[in-house]
Amino acid sequence: MKSQLLGKCYSAALAAAFLCLPAAHAADVSFLPPVDLSASAAPSLIDAQAGFEALAALPAEARTQASGRLVALEIDLANSPGFSSEVVDGRLEMRYRMAFNNVAEGWNWYPQADPQREDYYRAKFLPLKSVMVERGEYDNQDKIGETQHMKVTWRYDYFLSFENLYDFYPRATDDDSGFAASVTAPAGQGDAKVRMLALASLADPYISESTTFWKATYSKPTDFTLKKRYLIGRLEAVWFVDAASGRVLARLARKTAAP
Repeated sequence: MKSQLLGKCYSAALAAAFLCLPAAHAADVSFLPPVDLSASAAPSLIDAQAGFEALAALPAEARTQASGRLVALEIDLANSPGFSSEVVDGRLEMRYRMAFNNVAEGWNWYPQADPQREDYYRAKFLPLKSVMVERGEYDNQDKIGETQHMKVTWRYDYFLSFENLYDFYPRATDDDSGFAASVTAPAGQGDAKVRMLALASLADPYISESTTFWKATYSKPTDFTLKKRYLIGRLEAVWFVDAASGRVLARLARKTAAP
């Protein structure tokens, strides 16, 4: 009964996450707000979870309508240890390091890659969102004669996956390589707070998902399921935005961004 109740609560929460997105049964991609790369203000963002679920619910033939559609997504900087933002001599220095942001899924393995010219993992990722869901508990004996309450926990990690990283800067082995910008620091902003947006055009297969499961044990009494969910496309631009005012501080575009 408890599991059923939790399942209903999760379904309700998921539905609420769509906010004003139309129902997926409309069989089109009208839930993707228009995005203008030349706009002076930050674009309308799509929630990673809502976007993934809506695309997954579409029939395969309807999903193709998403081909080339530009979407704007916010990067989860709280889960991005490679990001730094600081004011130095009146300049706001922002850098998002990409050296270790490789998609390590089986479909992204290229064992014949020449390391002098190309990457073993061609697809890269930017983290978008993580959602934890508690899915009940049960009694079990992992240690004979001792009954434990085992929890059931699922985590959904959402990412943007793309292969055109080097449209933004030359390929290098430097751990500091990544998206970088330096601008005049906003007035009165000693401790810079920055948001980072990725603008990408969706491409086939649009979404992908993997599942990893860890069985509960005596020392770790939790059944843990990790689902990695990817929105797939071509990265068109990276914007750094002042978190306080919403003003776009810097725009990095394909083939024009400085290393």
